[in-house]
Amino acid sequence: MMYIAGLNLPVFSTQALEALVVFSTLDYFRHIRGVVKTTATQAESKGGHVRPETMPLLGRIVSPIHALAAWMPPAVYIGALVLNKLRQPEWMTRFALPDEIVGADLDPVWKCVLRAAACVAGFVLRSLADNAFQHLGEQWHSLGRREHPRVVQTGPYTWVRHPLYTIVLVQEVAWSVMFWSYIPLVALGITAAAFAVKMPIEEGIIQRDEGIKEEYREYKKRVPSRIIPYIW
Repeated sequence: MMYIAGLNLPVFSTQALEALVVFSTLDYFRHIRGVVKTTATQAESKGGHVRPETMPLLGRIVSPIHALAAWMPPAVYIGALVLNKLRQPEWMTRFALPDEIVGADLDPVWKCVLRAAACVAGFVLRSLADNAFQHLGEQWHSLGRREHPRVVQTGPYTWVRHPLYTIVLVQEVAWSVMFWSYIPLVALGITAAAFAVKMPIEEGIIQRDEGIKEEYREYKKRVPSRIIPYIW
């Protein structure tokens, strides 16, 4: 075990810390997959089928791009750690964040504390995602609109129009700290660019829906931000 200088508080060894990161990442995958599966089933039964005309080609191209960018880094990280006995292989350390982030004059163990804190943050983000899925409910789909559309305006949707995208981007930052790597930040850039293309497509689809387009225009006036309140 290692100790924080002057405090005599035990913290994880490097291998134990990597095990914590792998476990929390796997649990995040498991949980989100379960929530998406449950929400999709409920949406199909209550919201109706997705209308094909609400799924344009560009949107179908962009959706898997941001999905791969978001999920590939943690998948590669988990695989590399498991195959290397819970130690980061040499090639992975080349993409490590600089230790100076925590301060050159501080005990290096603080990096471990920061990485463990990012693991805890992942559980908070998971709860926020649960809340967003709960409010989106039967309207959920990766791109298109369902047979019985409505404008979701409750919960996190009172702050931004695409809160699930917000959570994905913040999770990328958390993974960068958890893995202590630049790679999730590169994925963050790709994911954000894909969202920048996809969000106008999704909103354009809604604004052409005769049943809810006026209501959605009013909603956009009340909630002008797509991902970051007052910024984007």
